[in-house]
Amino acid sequence: MKKYEKVIFVEKTGTCRAPMAEGILRDILVTDPIEVCSKGLVVLFPEPINQKAEAVLISNGINFEENYVSSQLQEEDITENTIIFAMEETYRNKIIEQFDNANEENTFVLSEYVGDELEIINPYGAPLQTYGLCYEYLRNTMKKLVKILEI
Repeated sequence: MKKYEKVIFVEKTGTCRAPMAEGILRDILVTDPIEVCSKGLVVLFPEPINQKAEAVLISNGINFEENYVSSQLQEEDITENTIIFAMEETYRNKIIEQFDNANEENTFVLSEYVGDELEIINPYGAPLQTYGLCYEYLRNTMKKLVKILEI
């Protein structure tokens, strides 16, 4: 399997599921030198991580970067050693359409890549409990991802 140097998680605004996935993967990969980041496809202005997403991360012992703000996915983010995980099929398709360096070899739907049938639910606007369920699903997904990527 190809050894990647950078993992990018992408969702619409880059404020909820993608930074949660980033935080969880970083927590699991304490010693691995791989770069992990999260980006948005539609970032009109930089926003902090969703408060409920951050609360769930903190309650699970993951302190996310203090000054995190969402940022737009850019062509230069994607190198030959980058793998991209979209939270939904529609985002994956948009990434491949919009970016020359993104293709079917390096851009995937996260849940499909690890063998899950359901996409990762977007908890935005839901009660805190839903964010907790999203966290648990993402944590299990990240464990599978680490095994598949051998990182």
